[in-house]
Amino acid sequence: MHIDLRDLVLFNLIAETKSLTKAAERNHLSLPAVSTRIKDLEVNAGVRLLYRTPRGVALTPAGQSVLRHARTVLSEIEHMKSELQRFGEGVQGSIRVFANTTAVTEFMPEVLASFLSSHPKVDVDLQERPTAEIIRGVLDGTTDLGITSGPIAAEGLELHTFSSDRLVLAVPPGHPLDTLDKVQFNQIVDYDYIGLHQGSTLQHFVDQLMQTARRRLHIRVQVSNFESVCRMVEAGVGVGIVPESAARRNRHTTKISIKTLDEDWALRERHVLSRRGDSLPSYTQELIDSIMNYPGHAESLAGKSE
Repeated sequence: MHIDLRDLVLFNLIAETKSLTKAAERNHLSLPAVSTRIKDLEVNAGVRLLYRTPRGVALTPAGQSVLRHARTVLSEIEHMKSELQRFGEGVQGSIRVFANTTAVTEFMPEVLASFLSSHPKVDVDLQERPTAEIIRGVLDGTTDLGITSGPIAAEGLELHTFSSDRLVLAVPPGHPLDTLDKVQFNQIVDYDYIGLHQGSTLQHFVDQLMQTARRRLHIRVQVSNFESVCRMVEAGVGVGIVPESAARRNRHTTKISIKTLDEDWALRERHVLSRRGDSLPSYTQELIDSIMNYPGHAESLAGKSE
């Protein structure tokens, strides 16, 4: 099946405007030409992509699938154009990294500040993704590197284990759980919970825990980062699961109690992932080394032993 890139651009415009006429105007085409191209696309695909109504058009389920893939393709093309432009400006390399929430918020800012300072002609595209997307992205080449926490079972990956971190429960002082030395997950579900935004790797992990336990947390509010979780906990809105490194850092500015989670899954090893057999450019290997040797990992471990 042959699909013209211009048809994907046109289809995206139709989805945005919900109108063949408006899409034709924005694409500087006649309405009959647009109708013909969409009909040809439907014939080529073998399925109907649009519902025609007096008020405009709507996507069929197949059309929604085409739109999702079209936007991915168009986004990748824009990324390629931007990257090529940077190469024209003297950039020597580009690294894409898919990472979990902890990496993006806790240590990659410091790692990248140092790395980019010493590699002025290398760009890094850091994106927060769920673990499954990180693994899939490394395997299919969508990303150069991945950063995850916890066990990894996929074939075809090189794992570079660089540190460990423990998930803990942040509770406000005086909370009923504050009297306990250790807390289990089934004790948390009885209380209001502060969650992270949908798309967060840690929130996805907590959602899976709820499915396994067949019990649901009462998520009172969802926020965008660990600092906001700790501030909500301090205000008494609820309790929240965060990495111990984040809890210790935020305890200097918020009044929270940190409780050990008495669960096997709470202790997680951190990994940098690359695709097995790939010959990495020297600057990509140097980024792996920068992550592995970041002093903050040792400081985090030292803090746990205090």
